[in-house]
Amino acid sequence: MKTYSGIRYTFRVSSYWEETVPLHSILRNVKGENRRRMILDYAARGRLEDLDENLLKDEVDESTRQNLGRIHPSFLGGEYLPDYFPGEVEIARICLQSTTSDVISIRAFPSPSGKIAYRVVDEYDATFKLPISESDEPLTLAEIVQQLDEGRLEETEFPEGGLSLGYNNLNAESGSVERLRHFTSIDSPFYPQLHAHYEHVFEDWVIEQSKEQT
Repeated sequence: MKTYSGIRYTFRVSSYWEETVPLHSILRNVKGENRRRMILDYAARGRLEDLDENLLKDEVDESTRQNLGRIHPSFLGGEYLPDYFPGEVEIARICLQSTTSDVISIRAFPSPSGKIAYRVVDEYDATFKLPISESDEPLTLAEIVQQLDEGRLEETEFPEGGLSLGYNNLNAESGSVERLRHFTSIDSPFYPQLHAHYEHVFEDWVIEQSKEQT
């Protein structure tokens, strides 16, 4: 794993289930990516109470989903993610700039063994494999990066690069790498520097791919 200056890879969140920031507790399991951004925008402007209460739910009903899709297909991104297990929380999310703004959700949940178990889900019932399936305590930033870099779709045709770069590599086969600079974004409410790490990774990816194509 390549590391970057200013990022503390040893950082470990104390718990995935103790939330001290009210906004984070609202956002934690909201499935829709555009709804999450809407909530953040309203909160930043001090107008959260003006937002339709239905849009604050973790999951909206089918009628609301259809109404959102009529605005633009991108409003469906994340809305069809699988339901959460009891006690499960999303610890990181991958967002793709596809037509429907596809979302891949990395989740943690209490396992029967007393450990923390992890799984990845998307909106297409795909099967994923992670390098770390369970841990005794929450992951460090370096370990969540490992999950993303080594995790993969259980399909032989899925390209190299894991979950973090695999989708870029998949699309790079049919077009310019420069246009894919922002195709994948990765964020986490638990690991504030995860986004910054991957912004460096994606910058490096464009440079390396451009060299290979010349």
